[in-house]
Parts: sequence; structure tokens; C-alpha cells
Amino acid sequence: MSQPHERAPSAALSRRAFVQSAAGAALAAGVMHSSAAASSSDQPFKITKGRIRQSLMGWCFKPMEVPQIIEAAQSVGLVGLEGVGSQHYPAIRKAGLEISLVGSHGFAKGFCDPALHDECAAAVRQGIDTAVEFGAKSVITFTGMKKKGMTFEQSDKACVEGLKKIVGYAEEKNINICLEHLNTRDDTHPMKGHPGYFGDDVDHCVDMIKKVDSPRMKLLFDIYHVQIMNGDVIRRLRQYQDVIGHYHTAGVPGRGELDENQEVNYPAVMRAIVDTGYQGFVAQEFIPTGDDMVAALRQAAQVCDV
Repeated sequence: MSQPHERAPSAALSRRAFVQSAAGAALAAGVMHSSAAASSSDQPFKITKGRIRQSLMGWCFKPMEVPQIIEAAQSVGLVGLEGVGSQHYPAIRKAGLEISLVGSHGFAKGFCDPALHDECAAAVRQGIDTAVEFGAKSVITFTGMKKKGMTFEQSDKACVEGLKKIVGYAEEKNINICLEHLNTRDDTHPMKGHPGYFGDDVDHCVDMIKKVDSPRMKLLFDIYHVQIMNGDVIRRLRQYQDVIGHYHTAGVPGRGELDENQEVNYPAVMRAIVDTGYQGFVAQEFIPTGDDMVAALRQAAQVCDV
């Protein structure tokens, strides 16, 4: 009877031939894949799926001028633009883009201060009129900074009462008022974090929105700020899907690109947003760190085009 080791050489040769064959096939496949990738990269990415209606926050892309920003948004396949002066709205609409979010008062002032109610309500009212004029659906608002001497409960009550003063007009005009939650942890840059902001807990912002009790009172769910302050992003956006009226993006930490140097799994977040049935805008609000801002926008758009 032959011993097992007498057949080992032929078995080894067979295995070696198989490995060599498999390696050759893998190498060939790799070359073909690389060639295909190189070929596809010759054409800059442009949004094709469109299940996420992507927009761009213009202030992040300074010093680009608005006409350049419009051109960049078009080239990438975005469908909206925000965060630029209303004087640019006619040009944006002429270019075939929507106004994804209309401005009002700044984040430093807000409804948590009773003394600012009239000023902020007037700004939101003007924003609502502008939204109607240009076919937009939403206007932004803020809680503002904490006022010295006011307790949490007093500020909460003031915020709700102030928003109730203007939400009726939003209902009349069929425009959403979107309250933005901001982080207070990052103090490295005036637009990366907002120490002293009253609405820095997204759960509390939702609680105030529910107290206002209007179908036109919504939450601006900024993924960047939520990740910094609260985390559990996907579960929270599912939990609050009925009151979310707008989304913003940015890499965490640092408010940079949506790349491998930040911690949010944006494709998973975008798929979760799609699963909720959300039909509004997701605006890119990151600050590009490199010289090629359009390439950064294109990369972010590709990450979110799930």
C-alpha cells in the first residue's frame, strides 16, 4: 500500500498550480478594476441616485464668490443652495437651483431672551415672506445665547412663547420654521462651536418644538452638532423624524470634509435618513481644508449619494 507521503509532491504541485492560477486571476482582475477605476475617474463625480436632495451652505466656501458657488453646485449635481444673501436668490433660481433654507436672525440672538422676541419675530417673518417669494420651504431660527440672570426654566419658557408668536404666520404661509441645535463644546473657531448657546441639547430642542405644538415648527438636525453634543445620531434621527425639517453635515471633529479623518459614518447616516422617508434637503456645511474646494464638495456629495 502506498504511504500518504508518497502522494504529497503531486498534491503540493496541484495546490501550487491552483494558488498560482488564482493569483494570476486576482492580479488580472485587479488590473481590470484599476483600469476601470482610472477610466471612471476621468469623469468627475456627479450625483446620480439623488435619494438625498443635497444642498450647499454657501458661507463655508468663502472666499468663492456666489456665481462660482452656483457653478460648483451645478457641476456636482446639487439641487439647492443656502447660506448666502437673499440678493443672490434670483440668480440661484435662474440657475435652476432651489433655495433650500432662508436666513433670518443670527444665532447669537434668539427667542430665549424675551427682550429680543419682537426683533427675532420680525426677522423670521421677513424670512417667511422671502421664502414664499422664491419658492423655498423653510426658514432658520435659533434659541440665541443664554441671558445672564435667567434660569434654564425661564429661558425655556421664553423660547417657546417667542416661537409661538411667529409660528401662526408660518402656518398661514405654509412655511417651516427650523430651530437649529448647536454645539457648545468647540471653542476653537466662531463657526465650529458656540459656547453659551442655549439650545445645545437636541433632546431639549425637540421638547421645546413639541411645546410650540405646530406642524410648521421643525428641528434643524445638524449631524455635526448632534454628534458632538449628544451622539447616537442614527437612533436620534429616527426618533425625531416627525419633527425634522432640515439636515446639515460636516466632519467631526473640526467641521472639515466628510472623509476618513472624521468619525461620522455618513453613508450609514444617509441611508437611515432615506429609510425615514425624509423628502427635504441635506445641506453640506463643512469647511474645506484644502485648496480645491470643488473637489471637496464633489467628494462629500459622493459620500452622501446613497
